[in-house]
Amino acid sequence: MIRDLGKKCAPVFNPSTPLDYIDHVLEDIDYVLIMSVNPGFSGQKFIPSALKKIRALKEIISKGGYKIEIEVDGGVTSANAGKIVEAGADILVAGSAVYGSDNYKEAINAIKNRK
Repeated sequence: MIRDLGKKCAPVFNPSTPLDYIDHVLEDIDYVLIMSVNPGFSGQKFIPSALKKIRALKEIISKGGYKIEIEVDGGVTSANAGKIVEAGADILVAGSAVYGSDNYKEAINAIKNRK
């Protein structure tokens, strides 16, 4: 029904939610959002264990041949963007790293260039 409306389907995983919660819907989703902070407060630091979850999800997607993108939200900065992408993320969400900067364009470019 969601796709009939021209929308994409994506479950969201909090840091403590195990990946096996999506085993039964892998064929029906377009991307997965991995929260790398506990939702609710802006400006939190990236939880490093999210990298392990991203890698594990990437492996599930690859082994199953699914066309699912991985999005990561929470604590994304230019300092950790490279590690997040290396782990398997396709989409990065950066709030505080951009909006807390004096120059949004430079902050976005630093994340895109991972430096």
